[in-house]
Amino acid sequence: MKISYNWLKQFIKIDWKSEETAALLTDLGLEVEAVEAYQSVKGGLEGILVGHVLTCVQHPNADRLKVTTVDLGNGTPLQIVCGAANVAAGQKVAVATIGTTLYDKDGNAFQIKKGKIRDQESHGMICAEDEIGLGDSHEGIMVLDETLVPGTPVAKVFNIENDEVFEIGLTPNRADAMSHMGVARDLRAGLQQKGINTELKTPSISNFRIDKRTLKIDVKIDDAKLAPRYCGVTISGVTVKPSPEWLQNRLKAIGLTPKNNIVDVTNYVLHELGQPLHAFDATKINGNKIIVKTMPAGTKFITLDDVERTLHEDDLMICDEKGPLCFAGVFGGKHSGVSENTSNIFLESAYFNPVSVRKTAKRQALNTDASFRFERGIDPTITEYALKRAAILIQEVAGGEITSDVIDVYPKKIEDFPVFLNFEKAAKIIGQELPKETIKKILVSLDIKVNSVSDAGLGLIIPAYRVDVQREIDVIEEILRVYGYNNINFTKKLNATVSNSPRTEDYKVQNIIANQLMSLGFNEMMANSLTTPEYVSLSEQLKEEENVIIINPLSKDLSAMRQSLLFSGLEAVSYNINRRNADLKLFEFGKSYRKDGDAYAENKHLTLFLTGNRMKESWTIPQQVSGFFLFKGYVNSILSRLGITKTNIQPVISDVFAEGISIAVGDDVLVEMGTVKKSVARHFDIKQEVLFADFNWELVLKSINTKIRFADIPKYPEVRRDLALLLDEKIQFDAIYDIARQSEKSLLKEIDLFDVYTGKNLPEGKKSYALSFIIQDNSKTLTDVQIDKIMGKLQQKFETELGAVLR
Repeated sequence: MKISYNWLKQFIKIDWKSEETAALLTDLGLEVEAVEAYQSVKGGLEGILVGHVLTCVQHPNADRLKVTTVDLGNGTPLQIVCGAANVAAGQKVAVATIGTTLYDKDGNAFQIKKGKIRDQESHGMICAEDEIGLGDSHEGIMVLDETLVPGTPVAKVFNIENDEVFEIGLTPNRADAMSHMGVARDLRAGLQQKGINTELKTPSISNFRIDKRTLKIDVKIDDAKLAPRYCGVTISGVTVKPSPEWLQNRLKAIGLTPKNNIVDVTNYVLHELGQPLHAFDATKINGNKIIVKTMPAGTKFITLDDVERTLHEDDLMICDEKGPLCFAGVFGGKHSGVSENTSNIFLESAYFNPVSVRKTAKRQALNTDASFRFERGIDPTITEYALKRAAILIQEVAGGEITSDVIDVYPKKIEDFPVFLNFEKAAKIIGQELPKETIKKILVSLDIKVNSVSDAGLGLIIPAYRVDVQREIDVIEEILRVYGYNNINFTKKLNATVSNSPRTEDYKVQNIIANQLMSLGFNEMMANSLTTPEYVSLSEQLKEEENVIIINPLSKDLSAMRQSLLFSGLEAVSYNINRRNADLKLFEFGKSYRKDGDAYAENKHLTLFLTGNRMKESWTIPQQVSGFFLFKGYVNSILSRLGITKTNIQPVISDVFAEGISIAVGDDVLVEMGTVKKSVARHFDIKQEVLFADFNWELVLKSINTKIRFADIPKYPEVRRDLALLLDEKIQFDAIYDIARQSEKSLLKEIDLFDVYTGKNLPEGKKSYALSFIIQDNSKTLTDVQIDKIMGKLQQKFETELGAVLR
């Protein structure tokens, strides 16, 4: 937001340098990001003097050039070659001297230098008005008033305005400061805190009077909730033309391009008071009646930018008896706006519902100065005042007469609201007990009324325009920002407490596992929680009705919250593969979201992705594709690191896996893992195998074993025995593992599957498992008899229960 310092000074008397004022505004919460110089004429006419043409003769070597001598008041006339047809002796002219910098119409700088033109020396330039930014004419040089004294700076002859403009990074909550008056109001409070008492000078509307009652426009509001207040007045006999110089300078200083005097006044009052206005051509209002209402969905409407727009059923429109004229609070219509032929206008000043304006602006992709303010909440108390202020200015710059009473439809007044401020709580939040009189003084300077005073606190009335001050904490924030954060004392003593936090806090466990995975070569990824709703079609277990749909999505591809982290992960895998990075180890901590009836559920997950080769290509190591058992090892290492050991293997539930397993503790499934179906992978243009694991992070945290047990290292040796068993293809390792554990619970320490063979020389439907068994007694050395007895018992169990045959 741009604020003109000269304009600001019309509201408040201040002679500070701009740097000091910028620092105070920043301390008040209106952060000044930059201070830029502004000149109504670029360069400020510096180096351009009034000259008196003493002689003017034909150039000896050019038909269209003249050689002149010009007096600049220093006693030494200069010879200047000029190509203007209207130059003549005796004229007073504007002369750009040697070294002066001028600017062309595009703002490009060029310097006046001494030179020769057709063998005649020229020591300057006699200027046309467009060459120095005082007009558009280039028909000849600019002839000045005869009474001017040679040598007078031209900047003193013309009213060149020099200004400084504050670029304020306004936060969205500060709707009250979106105008010069709003900034001046804060500045007054800051100055008073520094002991400088100054008044806020607001524009007078005492000159407003009704001249006639010859053009009445009736107003009807269909829904007072969408348009709580609506004011209007007619002005007849106006002349639409360019605005006067002072008005154009004000708008140009803050980056606005002047249009015409009527539109410029509405923009001026908008930035002066913060109240958006709109001027209609009164002759284009059918039936002399304004109706504020919504229109049927699908209605077509052409806006000022010549774009035909389709109305939504909730778009609030300003209409006449035939149809829409304007988007309420957002943008005007092409056929009802002010043109150069307009002579009668209907001037609108209103307060529209902020939510309604915001939704319309979003739907129609319109972002205007008016909608920016309406969306955040303007002051409903100045609606009529701003209307009268604008009407007076329009009469001043465009003539005309006020030809109707002021219409003010305001069925339910928007009241100021009460807040109680507790002194004790204020001191606790601020960190320092401020004098009660200081607090009262600050609040009064912010137009907050003190309704009652007690030992406990203050009963306050907050003005309706302070939409950001609704609670006691908001009032305390106002006190603190005006008092000054830098003025709060603090002690040199630092107090700290050591909190006893559990070892299983989410962020701690997350960091442990993230570090472990990174040490295993994984890279952490972060995917967008927004995704396309169409991904639910890739799994029958995901339901379309459980999608959490965004009300105002940026695009269709980002219109739903993800129900699964798989698809966003596959997007990342596909993105890398398409860029020749096909060997991937990725992990992500993230959330899934779903709609559960009228409620919403979100769950945290840890997901792993593995695809491509195990190692980078090397001449010393043969290439080997990452497989299921390697991936299972990574998954088990995570559970093992968290002390989760008493797990059981269950069939995988999710249908996105071609094959896989789920690991559970009791009935709680902690992780599902396996190979992603080729049909799912192909949807993301992935042709290589992708392994995926999905941890239910909340259940993982719940299952962590924090008990640590210590035991002596066994003194007696362990013994390894191997068995090669011929089994049916349907038998899984888990069955062998369970039988072995039940058969020998004390001495059997480890069971491992180190080879699986299916191929030639085996009967049909059979496979070969190579198993190793670690046997150990912690109290003595095992004998061969004991070992053979254990192994024989195991072999017998495998044969009887599994039909295994020893190979």
